[in-house]
Amino acid sequence: MTDDSPSTAASPRPPARPRFGMAQGSAPWLLPALGAAGAAALAARGSRRRAAAAVPVVALAAGMAWFFRDPERGPATGRVICAADGVVQSIDPQADGRTRVAVFMNPLNVHVNRAPLSGVVTRVEHRPGGFRPAFDKDSERNERVIWTLETEIGEVTVVQIAGAMVRRIVPYLAAGQKVEQGERIGLIRFGSRVDVYLPSGVAPAVEVGQKVRAGETRLDAD
Repeated sequence: MTDDSPSTAASPRPPARPRFGMAQGSAPWLLPALGAAGAAALAARGSRRRAAAAVPVVALAAGMAWFFRDPERGPATGRVICAADGVVQSIDPQADGRTRVAVFMNPLNVHVNRAPLSGVVTRVEHRPGGFRPAFDKDSERNERVIWTLETEIGEVTVVQIAGAMVRRIVPYLAAGQKVEQGERIGLIRFGSRVDVYLPSGVAPAVEVGQKVRAGETRLDAD
């Protein structure tokens, strides 16, 4: 007897669309901008003059939304991956054998930073300081948040450095928490820099001037 009933086998699911949300910690800046844009757009109805005045307000809100975007990333490959979007500004051997890889983020980059590898957050230290441009040598005295991660390759340090326009770094995790490779660890508002200190014996796979993406670009060489 032939079974002509419809097949009960599950059909393949279409691939999930990538999530495109707003960064945690963006509300104090984003919501007022969106509110002002909405009010300006409503006030502009029926008036060319008010419509022209509303354009910069709406443009500012659109710029804020773009800056605070938080797309999904991955899957990552490699032992160590980049913590930030941007351009590799410098690669500096340290006196203790580590190598510092500094990535400069401009205002058009995604500013949500990610864990370069899995481990345990052993320390999150906030150091107050200035707000020099992140590409300036004097930025070494800027406000920063220093992350210490205990990982399978040893201790790894990630430093979020404030830039000229920044007034706050927003950490997402606390000491004692476990973190997965590529997991979001925090947000730096506006242009800034992120340094990753590779342990002694781990060579960088990137070079100065190279564009990198948080959660995707491999940072260490085989």
